[in-house]
Amino acid sequence: MSLKYWLVICILGIGWGMSFMFNAILLRELGPLSVSMGRVAFGALGCWVYVIGARLPVNLTLARAFGLLGFGALSYAAPFAFYALGQQHIASGVAGIVNATTPAFAVIVSHFWPGSERATLLKSLGVVCGFTGIVALSLPVLGGGASSEFWAILLTLCAPICYAFSVNIARAFRDMQPVVLTALALTGATLAITPLALWQEGLPHITRAETWASLAMIGFVLTSAAFIAFYWLLPKVGPTNISTVTLIAPVSALVLGTWVLGETLRPEHLLGMAAIFAGLLLIDGRVIRRIWQGVSGKDQPKG
Repeated sequence: MSLKYWLVICILGIGWGMSFMFNAILLRELGPLSVSMGRVAFGALGCWVYVIGARLPVNLTLARAFGLLGFGALSYAAPFAFYALGQQHIASGVAGIVNATTPAFAVIVSHFWPGSERATLLKSLGVVCGFTGIVALSLPVLGGGASSEFWAILLTLCAPICYAFSVNIARAFRDMQPVVLTALALTGATLAITPLALWQEGLPHITRAETWASLAMIGFVLTSAAFIAFYWLLPKVGPTNISTVTLIAPVSALVLGTWVLGETLRPEHLLGMAAIFAGLLLIDGRVIRRIWQGVSGKDQPKG
């Protein structure tokens, strides 16, 4: 994987770490399903502005439309709702920690997915390091013994599971331009989540400027622009490598949660971030191979 792809992954990771902070702000005035609805709706609008402005062709059959409805629900509506539901009881930094399990699930799902990537030794070791970091970061929360927080963590864990499947399902749409795919999928996500959100929470009533600003940021920047970049990058680096973006997100989520929202940063968090960074290097593999070559003077065996 080239350095420019690695840089895009880092930027995406930092940005998506910010989304947990914006979720926390939105939940002060909106219900969790409304947070998901607003994010996918704003995200879809941003993508369609780009598609129309660039005059990109949109070729859509009825069968593919239904496929994109399901793909959008799995890739966007459901994960965003799971995170918002969980963040009613856990801090934004903890939600970012849970999000970091995505690469581990992606390695497992991709290993068994027909025609997808197989787990190598380095990627497997990276998964172990990633989970070690997640455990270290989660110890303060799990040690508190709060039942609501425990179930919130389990509920939030459903989001990275959705992502692990969606990055592999996305291969079925690789003949579509990424911007068009993202616009259609986010539209499908909006159609999927809106009836449920209105039924459960009613029409959103927004009175704070910070809520509108957070919706604009999380919708247009962290959804429209970020997922366009994500699906542009996916076929170039593969689902397992691109999922390492979520190993960066918890670091961003913890720093912003501490700095902006006043959440507590513990020594366990620093230990966890170190383990997650080690896992990121192992899954990427380039640094490890270069170190091996420098020490042994020969190529490292594959895997």
